[in-house]
Amino acid sequence: MCRHLGWLGASVTASSLVLDPPSGLLVQSYAPRRQKHGTVNADGWGVGFFDDGPRRWRSEKPLWGDSSFASVAPTLRSGCIVAAVRSATIGMPIEPSASAPFSDGSWLLSHNGVVDRAVLPAAHTAESTVDSAVLAAHIFDRGMDALAATIAEVGARDPGARLNILAGNGSRLLATTWGDTLFALQRPDGVVLASEPYDDDPTWRDIPDRHLIEVSAAGLSLTALEGQ
Repeated sequence: MCRHLGWLGASVTASSLVLDPPSGLLVQSYAPRRQKHGTVNADGWGVGFFDDGPRRWRSEKPLWGDSSFASVAPTLRSGCIVAAVRSATIGMPIEPSASAPFSDGSWLLSHNGVVDRAVLPAAHTAESTVDSAVLAAHIFDRGMDALAATIAEVGARDPGARLNILAGNGSRLLATTWGDTLFALQRPDGVVLASEPYDDDPTWRDIPDRHLIEVSAAGLSLTALEGQ
């Protein structure tokens, strides 16, 4: 129910990943090309990056309407960025705290999908009551190294869930594919993971469903999730 993007590599500007590409998150907020669920992503957005810890800029407004971010984004630089534009699940509130990325103080995490909150344990640390925030809190409680097991367990409890997760901690990106699209672009200066390609570069790689993806200094690796 959203589009998200992660970067790990050389220090780059938020603008170069989010605003500048011809089909970047800015364009995906009103005209996504590969979105299976929903047609626009106008219910908020967020950008997180690392600068002596995770920093975030989140809003409940459409990304295309935030001129303040557009003026600052060319100066925000980081070697690890997580960003998302949101299409809210029906009945969920639209508020800044409902927009990804969510954080536990070490990781930045985005959820592209939907999940029944009834299958998740109560999480007092959730930043919002929306399904994505409750899921993020559950993942943080379990620990990021248990991400594969957590997603497989939640998926088994809610067969209709879509559980594409994207998270970074400054030195690693972790992602899952479970019911929605994810693509990888390995550039000379780093790796992009994104719900859909932000340009027509033919080297974008379509990640198969129900896989865990890890990006680190060692490169990119894929592992099939339980239930594949």
